[in-house]
Amino acid sequence: MLIRLINFRVEHTKGDLLTRSGNPPPFDASFQSTPESRGTPPEVKASLLLQRRNIKLTMAGKRALVILSKGAEEMETVIPVDIMRRAGITVTVAGLTGKDPVQCSRNVVICPDASLEEASKQGPYDVVLLPGGMPGAQNLAESPAVKEVLQDQDGRKGLIAAICAGPTALLAHGIGYGSTVTTHPAMKEKMMAGDHYKYSEARVQKDGHYITSRGPGTSFEFALSIVEELMGAEVAAQVKAPLIMKD
Repeated sequence: MLIRLINFRVEHTKGDLLTRSGNPPPFDASFQSTPESRGTPPEVKASLLLQRRNIKLTMAGKRALVILSKGAEEMETVIPVDIMRRAGITVTVAGLTGKDPVQCSRNVVICPDASLEEASKQGPYDVVLLPGGMPGAQNLAESPAVKEVLQDQDGRKGLIAAICAGPTALLAHGIGYGSTVTTHPAMKEKMMAGDHYKYSEARVQKDGHYITSRGPGTSFEFALSIVEELMGAEVAAQVKAPLIMKD
């Protein structure tokens, strides 16, 4: 399976949806009063129409950098990218070693938008996100380029988000010492070596400008926490509603 994650951005003014050239509209823009949509449940229609009226997104909006390396966990990569783009955040998926397609931990192949070298020159970003997966997280932990990006983001107190085994890269690069974090349960012992962090069993843990989470099954919550932090609770709720998530 080959996946190319394509950005979209949208500007919403005076009740009309205005899309920028080359950027498809967000998830609700294709909702039309068509024969196929006439059976759409009223609550879904209301949610979609509410988003059309209320979400105000522009080309100058929030920006995210997702660092992708071989062996990354697919869901922990694609779900946050999808959710952030639904919220109007401009996401760059940066390949750790270049722009070539990246084989993930379950053999899904993802095409980066840019190399990390290229993407890091286009910063700063509002959030830097590290997926988990093995050996993906280990590759992030061993990369001097990732260390440089994280140190720059941390120095500006920009949001840093990591999930599953991804937080072990924070440990390796000396980021966020003293904060409360969570990881995949299998990574707890490694993360707590040296007592640099306080550990939480929460599905999503926020401490200052750090957000960490536990695994593939918490990817939606993790992503929505990032959206809430960057875009506000109202936008996060609007994005969540059509996903039909269990409360």
